[in-house]
Amino acid sequence: MGTIQSILIILLVAWMIIDQNGLVIVSYFPVIVGFITGLIMGDVTTAMIIAGTFQLMQLGVANLGGSSMPNYGLATIIGAYLAIRTGTGIKTGIAVGLPVGMLAIQLDVLVKIINNFIAHRMAKLNAEHKWRAMRRQPWYGVALFGLEGAIPTALLVFFGPSAVQAILTWLPKWFTNGLTIAGGLLPVVGVGMLLHYMPTKKFATFLIIGFVFTAYLNLPILGIALIGFACAYYYFNAAMKRAEEKKTNVTNSPLMANSQGDDYDE
Repeated sequence: MGTIQSILIILLVAWMIIDQNGLVIVSYFPVIVGFITGLIMGDVTTAMIIAGTFQLMQLGVANLGGSSMPNYGLATIIGAYLAIRTGTGIKTGIAVGLPVGMLAIQLDVLVKIINNFIAHRMAKLNAEHKWRAMRRQPWYGVALFGLEGAIPTALLVFFGPSAVQAILTWLPKWFTNGLTIAGGLLPVVGVGMLLHYMPTKKFATFLIIGFVFTAYLNLPILGIALIGFACAYYYFNAAMKRAEEKKTNVTNSPLMANSQGDDYDE
């Protein structure tokens, strides 16, 4: 029974991360994956207490623009699994779950970098009209996302929490620094791609104002968001007013009046 539960937990983690980066059927929110973990392990109450703790941690964090954040869904599954399996308590489960979630950050950055090469290979195969080979490439990316969570989970399940901590300690400094720098660049690349598809030239004034507020005045992101909302609200009302005035001018124009008159005579 214990082996089956361990295998189900590994499969749940792999599916959660694949689902998180694709269909989002199950969702990766701690309360949802924590409930499923509780069903697998036979103790929903303990799993939901740990899930609620990680859910509160996740509320204020979002991975926008391709950035990476601790995988709280993975931390929930690992923490609940360990707390229920070993009976060491909720605090231990949370304490062990967090390092696993932090390890997943490094793997997440690595997988996203590798998937960039896969995307370029797909473009090359498409240009060479090798479409059968091209259709196989996305599956490699899906498998990598699954392994991103399955590897640390399998290490924990089969070798214990010390194995995860030993890997984090063993990783060379240059390697972790490189992944940290790459993780810092990903949000910039994501925002750059977003601006590429937006009417940036039309709203360059607002972009510059936001940049000045955040770069030179150190205004918090909530303050910048409120200013952005105020600007958007003003712009929307002004655009609606101009549209109404234009419609009124067209209706009252002599040409329109004559046209209406002709129609009436007919």
